[in-house]
Amino acid sequence: MLNVFARSSVSRLTDPIGGWLVRHRVSPNVVTVVGTGCSVLAAVTLFPPGFLLAGTLVVTVFLLFDLLDGAMARARGSGGDFGAVLDAGCDRIADGAVFGALLWWALVTTGDEVRGLALLISLVAAQVISYVKARAEAQGISATAGVAERAERLVVLLVGTGLHGMGVPYVLDVALWGLAAMSVFTVGQRLFGAYRGRRGG
Repeated sequence: MLNVFARSSVSRLTDPIGGWLVRHRVSPNVVTVVGTGCSVLAAVTLFPPGFLLAGTLVVTVFLLFDLLDGAMARARGSGGDFGAVLDAGCDRIADGAVFGALLWWALVTTGDEVRGLALLISLVAAQVISYVKARAEAQGISATAGVAERAERLVVLLVGTGLHGMGVPYVLDVALWGLAAMSVFTVGQRLFGAYRGRRGG
């Protein structure tokens, strides 16, 4: 739900920018790759040493490129089959880098195994959520249900890390374990949706 709501609201800002870039012959695929590369670089350099507030702000800016390349695709009339595959692949890379960098911070920098476990559960579940959807669609089955799609997961995670970086107590632990629970639940929702939508009922 948040994916749809956020994209609808932010598109008022991103659509004019996307149209301008398309008129200047900038490829949406280039924006996708640049946004992903910068997100990964920011995550792996800022999160592990413990710069959670700075990391949250910088990563959030570059993750918004995911909305910008969509606006460019709409301006062109179509993003193309490869563009969709590239976008999905880059989303997984960016998510893996963000969660992996925070996992390093939790386990290596701070030695907090409890936070590390929550991050590990969320990281694995996020990849499974995306894989189940893709595998189901390859079989002609819809499996899009879920309380924690990508936008929801990133909002919960980055709000938690940002507030923790500002010194707000307890919020990160609540965010991480809430995210872990929602992610696991979403895996179950996707699998159940695929089961119900299978051929032959």
